[in-house]
Amino acid sequence: MAVAAAESRTVHSLQHSWLVRLFDNKPFLIFLCLLPAAGFLLVFLSYPLGLGIWLAFTDTRIGRPGIFIGFENFVSLWQDRVFITSVWNTLLYTGVATFGKFALGLWLALLLNNHLPFKSLLRAIILIPWIVPTVLSAIAFWWIYDPQFSIISYVLVDVLGWRDTYIDFLGQPWPARFSLIAANIWRGIPFVAISLLAGLQTISPALYEAAMLDGANSWQRFRHVTLPMLMPILAIVLTFSVLFTFTDFQLVYAITRGGPVNATHLMATLAFQRGIPGGQLGEGAAIAVAMIPFLVMATLFSYYGLSRRKWQQGEDND
Repeated sequence: MAVAAAESRTVHSLQHSWLVRLFDNKPFLIFLCLLPAAGFLLVFLSYPLGLGIWLAFTDTRIGRPGIFIGFENFVSLWQDRVFITSVWNTLLYTGVATFGKFALGLWLALLLNNHLPFKSLLRAIILIPWIVPTVLSAIAFWWIYDPQFSIISYVLVDVLGWRDTYIDFLGQPWPARFSLIAANIWRGIPFVAISLLAGLQTISPALYEAAMLDGANSWQRFRHVTLPMLMPILAIVLTFSVLFTFTDFQLVYAITRGGPVNATHLMATLAFQRGIPGGQLGEGAAIAVAMIPFLVMATLFSYYGLSRRKWQQGEDND
């Protein structure tokens, strides 16, 4: 009995030591902690992505299973004038809106980084456009751009007397495009401003003091101290901003639904229109899949920003 009890204790001790060594293993703990998130992404991200890619190579319609047709959907899209217009609109929308958001967001971040009265209140107010639901923002802009009751037209015509007639913001292609860009800039400024403000507050004041001792003016301090130290967070925030803007759907669809005459369709809104109301799931999926190369390029830009961060920390950048 004593021998059996000793053997049992030995086996238990070996098992316990094996478990201790296993949980002391850092790669195993990382894998164990990431496993739930990986499973979540596999179910709710990888499966829909894979299904969408498969549908892009079929002629599936709502209510009718399709067959594999290869690249026919993509070939027909490149001959579709509305699709080409949506690609051009998406690039214009993303480029101009992202530039506007970063120019104004960086200016606000630099302003809020100073010692201002009621600074905390101002930061909270700036977050309002980001907090308000997108559909409510779209309704507000719909009223602002209304051809009969526009507050902008009222000020220009009735108050300042600069025009004779109200502006039809959403009834003509170019005014409608820039109206959507303005709405997106208003929505996106808080995300950029608060993110860059967080990055600004990580920069040591000693760097600015050293630059001032060397005789650097405000522009030189911004160029040689603020901008290089802010570059990693700039790259990451810019990447997320490009992703959010490029795939924007709610704001555009709620305000114009792609009109007038398909002039403001983005790739995301056109994919929805062709796939769901139009019933052509294969063609809608092909339009969505065509967005992937642009999103991959934005992700690679983020990686470049992280590489810059390693270089700033003195690590090898290979």
